[in-house]
Parts: sequence; structure tokens; C-alpha cells
Amino acid sequence: MISTQLIIYCINPRCNSPINPIGDSVCATCQTPLVHRYLWATGSLSTKISLGTRVAQRYEVISRQIWLDTQPGLSPDVPEELPTEVIPYLRLYQERLHLPQAYGFASNFEGDTTNILLLENVPIDEKGNIYPTIVEAWEQTTAVRQVYWLWQILQLWTPLSELGLSRSLLVVDNLRVQGWCVRLLELYQTPADEKLSLRNLGECWQFWVASAKASVAKELQNIVQQMCDEVELETINIQLNNLLLASAAELPLVLKVAGSTDIGPIMAQNEDACYPNSLSDLDEPLLPHLSIVCDGIGGHEGGEVASKLAVQSVKLQIRALLKEVREQTVLVPPELLQEQLEASLRVVNNLISARNNEQKRQGKERMATTIVMALQVPQRVQTSTGWQSNNTHELYLANVGDSRAYWITRNYCQLLTVDDDVATREVRFAKSLYRKALLRADANALTQALGTRDAESLRLKVQRFIVEEDGLLLLCSDGLSDKNLVEQSWQDYAIPVLTGELTVEDAVRNWIDLANEKNGRDNTSVVLTYCRVSPEYLVPVTPALPEEIIEAEIQEEEELEELEELEELEELEELELEEPISFTESSQALLDLDLDLDLSEEPVLSPKIPPTLITKPKRGKGLIMLGGVLALLVGGTSLGLLAWWQFNPQGFQQMCRQLPQRMQQLCPGGK
Repeated sequence: MISTQLIIYCINPRCNSPINPIGDSVCATCQTPLVHRYLWATGSLSTKISLGTRVAQRYEVISRQIWLDTQPGLSPDVPEELPTEVIPYLRLYQERLHLPQAYGFASNFEGDTTNILLLENVPIDEKGNIYPTIVEAWEQTTAVRQVYWLWQILQLWTPLSELGLSRSLLVVDNLRVQGWCVRLLELYQTPADEKLSLRNLGECWQFWVASAKASVAKELQNIVQQMCDEVELETINIQLNNLLLASAAELPLVLKVAGSTDIGPIMAQNEDACYPNSLSDLDEPLLPHLSIVCDGIGGHEGGEVASKLAVQSVKLQIRALLKEVREQTVLVPPELLQEQLEASLRVVNNLISARNNEQKRQGKERMATTIVMALQVPQRVQTSTGWQSNNTHELYLANVGDSRAYWITRNYCQLLTVDDDVATREVRFAKSLYRKALLRADANALTQALGTRDAESLRLKVQRFIVEEDGLLLLCSDGLSDKNLVEQSWQDYAIPVLTGELTVEDAVRNWIDLANEKNGRDNTSVVLTYCRVSPEYLVPVTPALPEEIIEAEIQEEEELEELEELEELEELEELELEEPISFTESSQALLDLDLDLDLSEEPVLSPKIPPTLITKPKRGKGLIMLGGVLALLVGGTSLGLLAWWQFNPQGFQQMCRQLPQRMQQLCPGGK
């Protein structure tokens, strides 16, 4: 039928008058935010439906294949047996940042029983406008973004090829861009008689790189030629990554970070923990590169302990990792950094799990914690124009549980993480569409958290992003993210920071106040990092703290660290060692020393010491030995370290005092 009035229904089931004009932001009756959910209608039948038609008495055809669900509070129709065409969307749910998701089906249109698959999470803005194709945006964008787009497509090649969907990356109109992010409209099955390879992708790219920016054109053309010559994917990936980092390093990067946690108006204790936390962490050397939010589970002396242990252990390990990265003479591949971060989370998991075993906690009594953490890794690299930069703009993101990360600019708010809950599990196992899974009573129950089981059971994914635009990285617990508060309010709470009208610290407080007002039944933690790559300097209004403390210029920090390195090397030259000791050997030696201490009250832990993944430059015997000590202090053996520190602090501090002064800061309780 052709609709005569454009209306949308309020999602509040108790609203007495739910009908509102399309375009209104809140319900005129109950003030509930109105949800404008634009969908992509797949298949040839959807292209024949006239604009202004209302399908299945709820879907308004706004433009070709773009439909608006005018009754978003109702569950969409889903057949009992899921059609095969929908399965790939479910299997690839973890890639939802780039790929659309199955929403439901529309059928019985003018007697036709054909089901039309509707997709959500599509590259369509809040007003129903489709985002541009890469081709449309290519010549107007920056050199680093051109390379970044291609790098994202290359990362999607393998997961899509494994499901026979690589053709999706070769259809030009299917590749859309929302700022930095490549997003696909739909998935296309590759015909059985058509075998696609990297060569086909290279041929598709040839037309784009012909008009690439001058600073990257030659390198891109060389990479594309190798793709056409069927060079291995791994080789192409390395070259494209190196070009991406060299291009990003041309930009400046200034980071400002602030964080806080709040008990909330109802809860008796705060089981959240975060880093940084208000004023207490301002002198930390990890600022502004690391940010963490943890939401503890397990009640008093359970969740609170687990979240704090997680934050403490991660900080220790990241200190060592960043030190290792700074010492490298070549770029550390993203795969190695991702493996190191995964190993760190497994160590944290085992630390909490061991505490559970010691206290004989079983089932729901076991304490655990969610985590979302972001690490900005400042690698040194020669830029595309030939000068040495101290930062490649890499941002690594990991999460377990339902604590979330968002990237927010003046134009959009993007959810970067995927929750580990029952609803998500049902989708990943291709058992249910997401909207139907949300109807389960246990839909929001967590399927994994740190500390509940052995680390081998954890399913971890560490993402890598490139900071190439001004934006805010928001990490938060579900005290803020519940009820879609971030998605509904980001413009009011984030844009003033980006325009210089509000400090990062004040914004954190405002987010927490919003959470307490709207979701007051939980603790709330917020960590906000303002990433600035533009040359303009935005003066914050009435800063809560001196700028030299909270604001960190990367280059100044690196110069200070170089001076400290020289002092450290002078101290190390005085050490006399007969034989150089490898990281693993020296770590085991100190672990054995740990076992000689009186830890009768602590269970014996024998975590596997992960091998050091980064090749160290040859800098003398003393430095090699120090690396072994450091690997123990903040690497994979943090279990033994924390146990030692907690149950025999005198012996532990005695060992720490034997280290150079700067290294003493890495010990728990060090100053």
C-alpha cells in the first residue's frame, strides 16, 4: 500500500499515544527517544517496490532498497528455519563494525510469498542517507585514509573468502565509507564455478590507486602490481601495513585522558575499577597511552577484588611491553602486539582464577571481571616523506564481557566492541537472529569474563585501529552503555569536548552523572581519551588540572625517556655477568627464587612463561639480563609476582632495590 502519512511508533510499550511524525527525536506523549532504524532490503524484488510504499504494514520505503521500520518496538518476522542466505551474516557477527547484520524478513507483499531479507547495522546515516562509495570519496580524502581503507579491505579478504563471500569486496557500489571505516551494504556469494584470488582484488584496486595521493601512489601501485602477480597475502599485508604506518606518522598526535568510577546512587559498594582514576594516577608513566575499564562480578570482596587485580596486572605488563617496543629498530607487526595483549589477558584471567581456587569459590560464587582496554602504541618509523616520527598512531583494543568502547567524532558515534553475552553467542552459532535472541530471558547474561574459568577457554580478539582523525575514545562499563545511553546522547556530551568548550575531565563527570540519572542501579566507570591530529590547538575551558599533568605530547615524552635510557645504561655497564641469559631462562630463575619464599597461604602457581615475541637489539649482557627480570616483573609471570608481593613484601622489595632506580618504578608499590 502507498502510505499517506509518515509516522513512527514509540518503543515504550506503556505509551498511551505512541504515534509520532517521522523525524521527531522524542515521543510527544512520554518523551521516550524515538528510534529511526533504517534497513537495507536485499534481493531484486526490493528494487521494484515504489517509494512511499508501506510494506507489511510497518516498513516505509524511503528510497531504493532503504526502508524505515516504523514500529521498531516490535520484533521483526523470522522463519522457524533460518534460510541459508542469512547464515553468513550470523557467522560473521564479530565483524559487525564493517559488515551488516540480519534484522528480519518482510513477506506477503501484494500476494508474493517471497521473503525479503532486511539488514541492519548498514552504512546509512540517522536521516536515511546512504554513505558514499569508496570511489566517490577517494579523491577528496587524505593519503593515510586511502591506505587505511585498502588495509581494512585486505583484513576482510580472508574471513569472507573462507565463507565463499570474497565477491562482496569486488562490487564497487557495495563498498561504502563512514569516515575512516569501510562498511559493506550486503554480502554476495561467490558463484561455485568462479574462483577469486588476490589478483582479482588487485585488479579492482588498480583504478583507485591510479588517482591516489602523490605521497603514497608509487608504493600503492607497486603493491597492487604484486597482487596481480599473485604474491602471497602475508607479503602484501606487511607492505601495506608499513605504508599505512609511515603515512599515519606524518600527522601529529596529542592525547588527553581522564577517567573516573562512581558507586552510583543505589549500590552498596563499587565493583568497578578503571585506569586512570581521577587524580590518583596522574603521575603514572603509562599515561596517556593506556586506558582500562573493569566491571567486577561476585559481590563484596569478590567483584571489587577481581576488577582491581585486573587493572593492576594489566598495568604491570603493559609497562614492559611498551619498553620492549621502544627498543626495537624495526616496526613490530600488529600480529605480534595482538598476541602479546592476548597473553596479558590470559595472565590476568589465571590470577583471578587462582584466587577463586584458593578461596574455594564455585559456580556463581567465583569472582570475575569484564575488561575493555585500549593501548596506543608509539612506534618509531620513517614517514612517507622521509623524516623520523615517534608515533605510528596505532591503537589496540581488547574486551572481555560487556564493557564497551566507542569512537566518537563530530559526525558519528561508532561502537567498536562486541559484547560477550548470550544474545551474541546465539548469533555467532547461527542459532538465531540478534533481535530474536534479545527476547530471551538470559539475553544479557555474560558468556565469558576474566577469572571464571581457565585461560585456555577464553575467546579473545584484539583489534588494531589507526588514529587519523580528531576523536574521542570512550571506554565505559554497562552502567553507562545500558539502554543505549551513549548512542542517544553522544552529540550533547562529546561534541563540546571536540570543539574546545569542555574539558575531558568535565566530560567524564557529565557522562557519569547521566548514567546515575538514567541507569542508577549500577556502578559506572568512564575513561575518555581525546585524540587530536589536527594542527589547531583547542583551549579547554577552566581545566580541572594543570595541562602539563593531564596533557601528554608524544615527542616530549620520548625525549625524556631517551635521557632516562642513557642513565639506565650507565648503571647497567657496572654489572658483571659471566653469561648472557635469555628472557625465558632468567624469568624462570627468578620464578624459582619466588618458590623458595614462604607462600604457604598461597596456592602454588606454575603459569607458562610466554616467549618474548619481540626481537631485541644487541645492547650488551647487562641489558639482556635486565630483560629477563623485566619479563618476570611485568610479563607472563605476573601471577608469581603479585603473589610474592602480597604475601612477602619485604623479600620482594629487597629484590626490587637491586634494580636500577628507574626499573624500581615497575615493582608494585614502587615510587
